[in-house]
Amino acid sequence: MQSSVSLVGLCLLAYPLAMYGQITGTCERAFEAKFQSGGAIHMRIRSGDIEVTGIDSPVLRVTCELKRDEDAGRIAIKFKAAGSSGDLSILGGPNGDVRMRIEVPKNSNLFVRSPAGDVSVSGVTGDKDVEIHAGDLTIFVGNPADYKHADASVYAGDLVASAFGVTKDGLFRSFDKDNASGKYRLHAHVGAGDLVLK
Repeated sequence: MQSSVSLVGLCLLAYPLAMYGQITGTCERAFEAKFQSGGAIHMRIRSGDIEVTGIDSPVLRVTCELKRDEDAGRIAIKFKAAGSSGDLSILGGPNGDVRMRIEVPKNSNLFVRSPAGDVSVSGVTGDKDVEIHAGDLTIFVGNPADYKHADASVYAGDLVASAFGVTKDGLFRSFDKDNASGKYRLHAHVGAGDLVLK
């Protein structure tokens, strides 16, 4: 009887994980979760150097590089998927010296927030909404004509949006463009640092 109760308990614990598709891990090894192409991924990521890149596989994969291997277990990675939406959070660990590569299906809509570091986004076709407080942000936008709306801003630093024919430096720089024939949306913001759209 006790084994039956234990089995029921295990099933009840597993049920929410299966229903919500939640997976957890650390930077001690590569983190991987299945995620379909064409979905929307919300990312809230600790400070560090972050590379987000599109791949041909229906997976989300995170790999880390740290100065000290013993810090890898202190970084918590959590991904929760529900249908075509996914939420990725990466938290904890040392104050600096963290590099992360995040691979996503190349046809994805992205929402990315990070406090500080150098962030790059490349090889992704879809909406892009990316903000950092401090550091450099580089987004490879692809064909600028694909965007129905594009806006970008920097409080202090350079705004170089060669894809849209815009270059500005100094304080409180921004641009805003609409294109009725486009289908994606682009929003990019840096508090202090450089923002490059190419």
